[in-house]
Amino acid sequence: MKNVLIVDPPPMLREFLTEKLTSEKIGVEIADGQRDALPKFLSILPDLLIVNVEHSSYDIIDFLEKKQSDPNGKKIPVIMTGPKIDHAEVADLVQYGVIKYFTKPIKFDLFFEAIGRVLRVPFSIDPTPSVLDIHLNHDIIFIEIANGLNHEKITLLKYRLSEIIENNNLHLPKVILMMSSLSLSYVDGLNLELLLTNLTADKRILKRKIKILSLDPFVSDFIDGHPNFEGIEVVKSLSNVVDSFGPELKPQQGLMMDFISDNILSATEEKSHSEMAMRFFSDTGLENSNDELTTGQLKIAIIDSDQQVIKYLKDIAETLGEVTVFTSCKEFIQHINEATYTMAITGMFMPEVTGLDLLKYLVTNHIDLPVIIYSSIIQKEVIMQSLKMGASSYLIKPQSQEVITQKILEIANANRE
Repeated sequence: MKNVLIVDPPPMLREFLTEKLTSEKIGVEIADGQRDALPKFLSILPDLLIVNVEHSSYDIIDFLEKKQSDPNGKKIPVIMTGPKIDHAEVADLVQYGVIKYFTKPIKFDLFFEAIGRVLRVPFSIDPTPSVLDIHLNHDIIFIEIANGLNHEKITLLKYRLSEIIENNNLHLPKVILMMSSLSLSYVDGLNLELLLTNLTADKRILKRKIKILSLDPFVSDFIDGHPNFEGIEVVKSLSNVVDSFGPELKPQQGLMMDFISDNILSATEEKSHSEMAMRFFSDTGLENSNDELTTGQLKIAIIDSDQQVIKYLKDIAETLGEVTVFTSCKEFIQHINEATYTMAITGMFMPEVTGLDLLKYLVTNHIDLPVIIYSSIIQKEVIMQSLKMGASSYLIKPQSQEVITQKILEIANANRE
């Protein structure tokens, strides 16, 4: 049986690593502090040493030097996790047997690929494409899942929720799960059950405080027919979420869209950052997507007849590159051959030419252009038709700046490969 010793793991990393490794029949030992680490290391002589550092890699150099001085311990490889350090520091760690240094938040798939390579254990990792984003707004935890249900991300979600609750001292958090673009069937039943089980795993999250935004009848029927999830409510729009959460979330004045944007979709600063990333390396094929695509590299067309929507999207897109605005799909089609765009963001229903018409035009004329539909239309048939006709993504209004930015980067990176 292979054994791994983990030194000073924070709670999320400790619990998640223990669950994942033991499920693969790998023994796990935990050492808290350097005094505990050395005797455990020498008594176990594990197949792999995983060391977490909080501030500087050199905080634990004394332990690593003692490890290297032991004839049996010297050959044991080390994987280290910690804050970003420069290349010179990483190079210095090689002499202590460190074969990989992962900057936090850790990319799950790369991390376990490295562990599997050392232990010669082929980890089973769900390859299902999935986007899972999570942020905190005061006492509301907002989760968005798109593309599909990925077993690994759903498992991570359980620990991420507890991490957010603990780090921010939340007593009765509200949870909004948005799955409006997902269409599920009975084959997704096990992952859907795991998702709902993990949403309710932390006892501080009450079922009546969980609202799921979904247009899929399978989701509603699944929850209604499952006694373990009684109290979880499925709603069809974010305004329904505001209504169902009670008077404490009612907007006092102004537009509902502004209220939702400020009080749900926008993230407030968390008291600490996560140890593990909810996005994997394989999601984009780039280690740091925000660093890879810098300002000025993207050329984005924004198409909408609503000036407020245009301004909102333009302000977001201009942080990523050059933006050209069109007030109708017809106007965009007339100019599409005059410039090359990285992608287009368009509304759905506009005079003369709709978003669906635009997608059909692109397919008919063999124009390979990624298109994000940004619309308040929530009918499942329209969403599915858009995706079948080639839309890269369908975002239901309103969405936060963070979600839109990440979606633009995700699609742009995917199309660079």
